[in-house]
Amino acid sequence: MPRAKRPEPGEPRNPAIDALRGLAILCVVLLHVQIHIPQEQSLLGKVLPAPLFNIVFRSGYYGVIIFFVISGFLITRTCLARWGSLAAVPWAPFLWRRFARIYPCLLLLLLVLAGLHWAQMPGFVIEDTSLARATAAALTLHLNWLEAQVGYLPAAWNVLWSLSIEEAFYLAFPLLCLVSLAVGPRALRLTLLLFVVLGPFARVAFTQNEIWADHSYLSGMDGIAIGCLAALAAARLNRARHSYRRGLLLTGIALFALVFLLRKTTSWLGLTALGLNVTLLEIGVACLLIGWSLRTSHPPRHNPAMAALRWIGHNSYEIYLTHMFPVLLLAAASCRNSGGAVSTWWRAGALTAASVLAILLAAMLGGLVARYYSAPMRRWLMRPAWVALR
Repeated sequence: MPRAKRPEPGEPRNPAIDALRGLAILCVVLLHVQIHIPQEQSLLGKVLPAPLFNIVFRSGYYGVIIFFVISGFLITRTCLARWGSLAAVPWAPFLWRRFARIYPCLLLLLLVLAGLHWAQMPGFVIEDTSLARATAAALTLHLNWLEAQVGYLPAAWNVLWSLSIEEAFYLAFPLLCLVSLAVGPRALRLTLLLFVVLGPFARVAFTQNEIWADHSYLSGMDGIAIGCLAALAAARLNRARHSYRRGLLLTGIALFALVFLLRKTTSWLGLTALGLNVTLLEIGVACLLIGWSLRTSHPPRHNPAMAALRWIGHNSYEIYLTHMFPVLLLAAASCRNSGGAVSTWWRAGALTAASVLAILLAAMLGGLVARYYSAPMRRWLMRPAWVALR
């Protein structure tokens, strides 16, 4: 297979994309906080209007969708930067890089979850299937299918449904690149567009199983495919003048706001019933990614809040896998302290403090895992001696 003689390093990190990833993982964490530490009676629940409360605490699924689009965009852009074209992507090195990024942290998580299951720790015991079956599903990228058959697994296991979709797509990604080599780039784009077309149908028409409707492979792969198409478009636009940048950013903001913020509007227009609300969000995120990726002479301004959001985005994978531990720990503590005669305002403040503490602990835990485990393991697995074997 033709490839670049010397693979180039990937593109430098984009601060705006890292910030968007930080927003996405916060949406996921806040949803799980709301599920396990209900916030309706918290200070935020008393102050925030109902629509804004829903945006803050019930946007986790949209957060995962944003991750899918960003993932497809970054993987495709990195392949283009490293190997020159998708037709030159070598199968073994690509999959080894994915393994080095994903599996060390996943294996550690499964080991911890298995220990908590054997210890009969409340909230971590698998009841509807066996530990071996759940572990095999997580490792072989079909935990989403298993949950559709047996029901939701414990919360710390359930987060792995999206990983099954994402990595199943990338298992086939080199084959899609072969399509580009054998038939031409147009065939690759048409294949990716097929995923985009099938996504809405998978969410609303292909099944009556509520779990499978949201967690099936086709329900999420359309977002990854849109991200791949966005990266291909950005590569082409980067060679031209950048008059498109402002229009792309405005379009992305408009679509993002329509779906993420004006949810009743998408429902009233019938977009939600057709599964198109998710597609519009994916297209909006793709427009933002293309606009941010076009070169600009203006460096990003330093902002402490945005810097924190970018740091969270940089460690989003580790935060995603581990955030249920502090959430469930604080949920158990909240339940123990909820009895007795306590004032309503004291209870409201305690719930708010628990949600804030859950976010801080989740960020800290994910950052520690990333710095002291994931990153060293990835560097070790990407040593020249290992890479030479691929």
